[in-house]
Amino acid sequence: MIRHDALAQLPVRTALPALEQALAGHGAAVLCAPPGTGKTTLVPLALAGLTASEGAAGGLRRVLVAEPRRIAARAAARRMAWLLGEQVGDRVGFTVRGERRAGPRTVVEVVTTGVLLQRLQRDPELAGVDAVMLDECHERHLDADTAAAFLLDVRATLRPELRLIAASATTDAEGWARLLGGTDGAGSTDGTDSTADAADRSGDGSGAGSTYGNGAGSANVGPGPGAAPVVEAAGVSHPVEVVWAPPERPVRPAHGMRVDPALLGHVAATVRRALRERAGDVLCFLPGVGEIARVAGQLGDLADGGTEVLQVHGRAPAAVQDAVLAGSAGGRRVVLATSVAESSLTVPGVRVVVDCGLAREPRTDHARGLSALTTVRASQASARQRAGRAGREAPGTVYRCWSEGEDVRLPRFPAPEIKVADLTAFALQAACWGDPDAAGLALLDAPPAGALAAAREVLTAVGAVDAGGRVTDRGVRMSRLGLHPRLARALLDGARQVGERRAAEVVALLSEEPPREYGDDLAAAWRTARRGQDAYGARWRQEARRLDSAVSGAGAGERPGGAAGGSPGRTEAGAPAEHKYGPESGPKAEREAERKSRREAGPDSPGTSDDAAAGLVAALAFPERVARARGAGAFLMASGTGAELGDGSRLRSAPWLAVAVADRPVAAASARVRLAAVIDEATARAAAGALYSAGEEVHWADGDVVARSVERLGAVELVARPLRSPEPALVREALADGLRGDGLGLLRWTDGARALRQRMAFVHRVLGDDWPDVSDAALLSQLDTWLGVELDRARRRADLERIDAGQALSRLLPWASGAAVRFDELAPERIEVPSGSRVRVDYGGEQPVLAVKLQELFGWQESPRVAGGRVPVLVHLLSPAGRPAAVTADLASFWKDGYRSVRAELRGRYPKHPWPEDPSGAQPTRHTTARLRRS
Repeated sequence: MIRHDALAQLPVRTALPALEQALAGHGAAVLCAPPGTGKTTLVPLALAGLTASEGAAGGLRRVLVAEPRRIAARAAARRMAWLLGEQVGDRVGFTVRGERRAGPRTVVEVVTTGVLLQRLQRDPELAGVDAVMLDECHERHLDADTAAAFLLDVRATLRPELRLIAASATTDAEGWARLLGGTDGAGSTDGTDSTADAADRSGDGSGAGSTYGNGAGSANVGPGPGAAPVVEAAGVSHPVEVVWAPPERPVRPAHGMRVDPALLGHVAATVRRALRERAGDVLCFLPGVGEIARVAGQLGDLADGGTEVLQVHGRAPAAVQDAVLAGSAGGRRVVLATSVAESSLTVPGVRVVVDCGLAREPRTDHARGLSALTTVRASQASARQRAGRAGREAPGTVYRCWSEGEDVRLPRFPAPEIKVADLTAFALQAACWGDPDAAGLALLDAPPAGALAAAREVLTAVGAVDAGGRVTDRGVRMSRLGLHPRLARALLDGARQVGERRAAEVVALLSEEPPREYGDDLAAAWRTARRGQDAYGARWRQEARRLDSAVSGAGAGERPGGAAGGSPGRTEAGAPAEHKYGPESGPKAEREAERKSRREAGPDSPGTSDDAAAGLVAALAFPERVARARGAGAFLMASGTGAELGDGSRLRSAPWLAVAVADRPVAAASARVRLAAVIDEATARAAAGALYSAGEEVHWADGDVVARSVERLGAVELVARPLRSPEPALVREALADGLRGDGLGLLRWTDGARALRQRMAFVHRVLGDDWPDVSDAALLSQLDTWLGVELDRARRRADLERIDAGQALSRLLPWASGAAVRFDELAPERIEVPSGSRVRVDYGGEQPVLAVKLQELFGWQESPRVAGGRVPVLVHLLSPAGRPAAVTADLASFWKDGYRSVRAELRGRYPKHPWPEDPSGAQPTRHTTARLRRS
């Protein structure tokens, strides 16, 4: 029996006529409605014609509703079925990875965006579907963006009558309106999810502000030029008071997955404060499952006072999720939630929100081959969305665990996933769609070129696409497994070597990281999951069953209830025998399971133990992460990144590891291993064969040429042997690298060579580019020109040390133009002074310097000049002992004005040397007065 009273209370009801009009006229529309207005529940029912007053003429329509998370898909289906007075699976059903509840009468089906992508790949026309609604599109999840692009392609080429609705919880809808209208998309809006919610979405296909104040339900249609209509429905929202509640003492900023325990303690204290100061249930936002568990532990004593503490995230058991969504039975509740509760779920009874101010976003380090969620500051849009949850049913309060000054510095919106996430699964979807470069897809944001190129490299390596980027048959099968392409490769190739069941079980472990308490040993975690009766163990068994069925079936992912789900009206295929994944546990069941796994293993299995199977499958999934021990728990991965195990890890003594999960903390030189399996070198070579290379390596290391025959697995050196007769060209390049790295000081620089270089530098500086630049940078950039002959003959550092740098430098002089013959004239090495001495000129400074004893210059009236008379030489006049007495560039002026003071000062010190009153007419000499008289 339809609950008309509940339907009538949903504010979005007033926007339905405008939405129907927009769809009738344009076929596509953007629906903006705050959380709680009924956009997720009433709109699909009305579009399908299942409500008495809002039904469309012409009979029932089939509607697909795409949600970004499994938890939201289940909740939406349950709510719509409740509004119709039916059970889920009748006229309203849902399909998520590994679970499907739909039947022949189903006309509204809620699916995850990943499931929608799978259906589009298998049936681009979406035969029998009349309308598709993309819910929570403002969150900008990658699968949702991709599905929207595919649907727009379908509308443009195959199904122009297919109705498309982009439903957003915010009014920032201009980009979506332009996109659905066929014009270029705008920039990013907002939305990513937290740790648990990413896990909630990860396997299905790929691996915002609330209204403040009172408002009545209303509709506004605002299509822009060339854009799809935007239908806005105002929600009934109540005032929300903001309480700024920063920690009393500074806390360390979050980095990686780590959150300062002091902040979590402050959040728990703020929850207690909210319970004291305000009435109603408390909804507390935290970034991930780990933080939720720690805060729940600090609030454990609340149960003694009758306050229930609940945890909501993608990994929470269905019973807990249902309990949260059902509302309180009488007592107060504290609901600790990830960002899943921002817009995807409505939690009744909430009057207070406590916001820790953190969120999780995906990040990919393409250089190191590491992908992970990282903790970031929540955006202003997310903060508004979270705060609005307190004003859904009555006036409320939000406690923000940061200061008002910090609030203005928060980012406006989260980054779209397409800008920051691993694009391997997206690239495979695009290739299967027939657009490997994604150039023809209508996307709000273009994928970063570097990230897309890295994704294509991975797909090529696993055989999913060919050299031209076109999808292969293997790639199509991989795309239908509901796994990241890396895991799909591990499942397909691992099944042939260790057996389908064992490969499926290990891949199921890799598809959702086991709880931390399972440890960092993948094989041990596998055994724990087999024994476990916890929620993770149940999910793992379900996923392993699905993967086993997919890899052993006629077409991977084609069964209803699998990765792609099925179509309404089809019944779910029978599950594999229960004894394979049933509830039996304990040592006996575990031993029997391993014996059966061994029997199922193929003839090429690298070993019979589960440890070997776990290692091989992990290595197949992440070949660039096979790692060789370097000692003391440190490893080097084939990607070139260092990796370290925790102090208590039992894997520290392993010679080789297959690293399944690793992250790299901020400012850390090495990655931190969180999950790995022991392997041997043969397994590493087999799994990472594409990274194997062998050849001669001649390079400069530790100050000399090193020549070896080397076998490598990526950056990991397997075997190295000395080379007796290395290729001369390689030796030459190694010597050149040595000069570039260690400098030109490796050559033999005599005083004459240094002087020649200074003279050449002077001429270049004064006369320009017609003369060679002999700076370090210039010489190193043209080694072949001036040092090529010597490099051809050299074999080691000692040979470089015997090279006369001056002789080599002279090759750079402009001999071809004939100008080189003037070099000694322009920059003479020595200048003859009046005494007859030939004195060396120093060109090491800004101006050439001639240092000579004063008595040798008697009678010389003009200072010498070089560079064709352009540059005067600076004369350093020395005492008879060779000490500086005066400096001048104008000898005539010195004899006239400066000589008297010098003579008065030095005549008494050096009485044996001539000090004439008139130096201009005196005889220049190198000798004393007595010797001068004798001569």
